[in-house]
Amino acid sequence: MKLDKIVLFVLACVIPAACADLNYTEQNTRDEAWTYEYYENGIKNMVFDVYAQIYNNEFASNSAYFLAGATDGATDEAQYALETGAINNYVNGGWSAANPYSRIWSKCYTAIADVCMYMEKIEQADISEWKYNPDYNNWVQQLELFPYELRFLRAYFYFELFRTYGDVPLVTTTLTNAQANSITRTSADKIVKFIVDELDAVAPYLPVSYTTEVGGEIGRATKVACYALKARTLLYAASPLFNTSGDKSKWDEAAKACKYILDNASTWGLKLSAYGSLWGHDAFYNPELIFGLGRGESNSFEMANYPVGVENGSSGNCPTQTFVDQYEYQDNGETFGERHPGSINLASGVDPYEGLDPRFALTVVKNGDDWPSNGSQKKTIETFQGGFNASPKYGATPTGYYLRKYVDGSCVTTADNQTSRRHTWIIFRLGEFYLDYAEAVFNATGSANDATYGMTANEAVNVLRNRSDIQMPKFTEDGEAWVERYERERLVELAFENHRFWDVRRWKKGPKYFSKVEGATISSTMQLTRTTLNRRAWDNKYYFYPIPQTEIKKNPNLTQNPGW
Repeated sequence: MKLDKIVLFVLACVIPAACADLNYTEQNTRDEAWTYEYYENGIKNMVFDVYAQIYNNEFASNSAYFLAGATDGATDEAQYALETGAINNYVNGGWSAANPYSRIWSKCYTAIADVCMYMEKIEQADISEWKYNPDYNNWVQQLELFPYELRFLRAYFYFELFRTYGDVPLVTTTLTNAQANSITRTSADKIVKFIVDELDAVAPYLPVSYTTEVGGEIGRATKVACYALKARTLLYAASPLFNTSGDKSKWDEAAKACKYILDNASTWGLKLSAYGSLWGHDAFYNPELIFGLGRGESNSFEMANYPVGVENGSSGNCPTQTFVDQYEYQDNGETFGERHPGSINLASGVDPYEGLDPRFALTVVKNGDDWPSNGSQKKTIETFQGGFNASPKYGATPTGYYLRKYVDGSCVTTADNQTSRRHTWIIFRLGEFYLDYAEAVFNATGSANDATYGMTANEAVNVLRNRSDIQMPKFTEDGEAWVERYERERLVELAFENHRFWDVRRWKKGPKYFSKVEGATISSTMQLTRTTLNRRAWDNKYYFYPIPQTEIKKNPNLTQNPGW
């Protein structure tokens, strides 16, 4: 059976038109009773409206440039090229409770409130007057799944709140304004338990795939997504930011949850793919993808991230030299930063990038690359001073590099004859859970070579590194050397998939990774020199977001996170 990934192309098309219809408190001809009696434009759109909130959540942090990569410019992965980018507020000291630069709190609780209301009212849904409609039996079967889908979504939004704020109010019923403005925060442990219990409860009722369900739709929650969200939640809960006592039993729970996914992946139709197939026009068919956000055909992300000098290119998220330094060479596992710790003469005839991990060339555009790949715009990229894609042009890369991952080079962005492609932003994929499993097993057992769970941490990581298009040297380390290399491997494998921002926080390693980040400048004589990127600041209060001050003013029972 082919796994039906959770890819929200259908939702993206339906929901914008549906939102107004669902607001039955406004003066219109559609009241609440009508909503629960009319399936297609009532109940179904109401449920899909909750799915749509995922779009406006973590991926909206960068207000300028669309979904993927939203948090990368606030990490050591990238520097956002334009100083006006909202993401820069996370690293330049402009972040505060009064200006939280995030809608995670409001969007999550809006979605949760919708779920609570729908769960209380969906039992009253009566579509019997449509029984002579040819689609009636299909509607009835879909309607039976909606409560379980809604509970999955509520668990997803609580995960977002938990990892962002720590302790948050746990609400499972509709509230009056007075009640909403008097609730208190629930401990993170209890939030985690709620998420896990909900996912365990609904997973048995959700299909592995919708290909055999009525309608054959995509874009809806599956049991596989439930297990993926459960495993990631438990990994976070076991991490130092939340597991302050170092309780190994939490790592044990995370390891078992990840192993369950790996053991059943083949049965569910999941398998690892070539790395470069994880994005692109047909990525939603990728057998590695578990949960993704799909968008219809567009070239907006390409315009945002094509190099300056490419028509309509705005540079966007530019990979840092610090990030490039983490890639290993295929011959002996030495990193780029270890082999080239100082300045580099790019005109020496020796290519310092030759022999790097293949994931580098699939993720980063460097000086001398031919990019983008479409015939009408393809050219050799010049990031040296005075080059066609470099300063002093406004908005040129501040790091010496441009982004390739997620960027579809076949998109034409010229004023005339533009082309567009579909995009799928990854939320869960199988590759993540090999890494999650490795981390959990290492911390549960204290060794990267302990086979207590049936697969050692090193064996799990090596599955990824042994893919046919990667073929990197195996992990054999243990102890602190393993931790160092694992954190580097996780950065490389999951680059620009919205993990680094959160991983460093849950590890409580902000000062180590985010205090100093380097870019590179290339002189006209092709001498690469490392430069410290400005607009960078780390404060330990950044481990958690501030509770928006507007919420605390409305509800004095909410306490602010430390330091804010």
